[in-house]
Amino acid sequence: MRLQSEIKVIVRETVIGGPGPVVCLPMVAETKADLLNQAEDLKVFHPDLVEWRIDRYGKVGDIEDSLRALAELRGKIDDIPLILTCRRESEGGFQKISQDIRLQLIVAAIRTGDVDIVDVEMGNEPEFVESALQAARRQGVKLIFSYHNFNETPDEGFIHDKLAQAQNMGGDIAKVAVMPEGYKDVLRLLSATLRARTETVKIPIVTMSMGAEGGVTRLAGGLFGSDITFAIGNAASAPGQIPIQTLRQAMKAIYR
Repeated sequence: MRLQSEIKVIVRETVIGGPGPVVCLPMVAETKADLLNQAEDLKVFHPDLVEWRIDRYGKVGDIEDSLRALAELRGKIDDIPLILTCRRESEGGFQKISQDIRLQLIVAAIRTGDVDIVDVEMGNEPEFVESALQAARRQGVKLIFSYHNFNETPDEGFIHDKLAQAQNMGGDIAKVAVMPEGYKDVLRLLSATLRARTETVKIPIVTMSMGAEGGVTRLAGGLFGSDITFAIGNAASAPGQIPIQTLRQAMKAIYR
């Protein structure tokens, strides 16, 4: 039996941190029409979660337009839990968006009640992080505090400490994604995940090693304590993601 999170996160009856890792499918559309088409297509895969990478949206700077698109997306995906991510450019965002616009959009989206989880980078300014945290708490929205490194894999202690930091900052889910230079880096990520799960972090964890070498973490990371894995439905949001049908078929042999 895999290692479960001591504290579970439950969104629309989906349990994050429970007996098995849950599968999330990202949407990375530039237009509202494409977004809604992607959402319709993804429903046939019955994902546990979906994520809208709104930082790819062509009108992300128009908050009212973005919120209208969000409302239509919510109606399209029925009761599938939705993660909203407006990733900053330095951590893999698709375009440059000012911090003011990002924060306004995140807070406004939380207030709509149309999102279930919001992903916020821990590296944002303290005022940014606190504003997002307070808005999420008032609305009952869950918060992922995340760290992404597309250049390297830091040492095990650093990864562990980032996961612990997310918990200490008040996050509901702790996330770290890093880029390996070889398989030793992949092992380092998994070791840090296991250490965090068994020693320190009680909330759900999401960890991944990106790229081809890191693909195994998307399949087997749950054995070490990672609670969400991101797959491909019809578009990838990060390097190394695996098609959902392939991922789920392989997971059947691992998680029993």
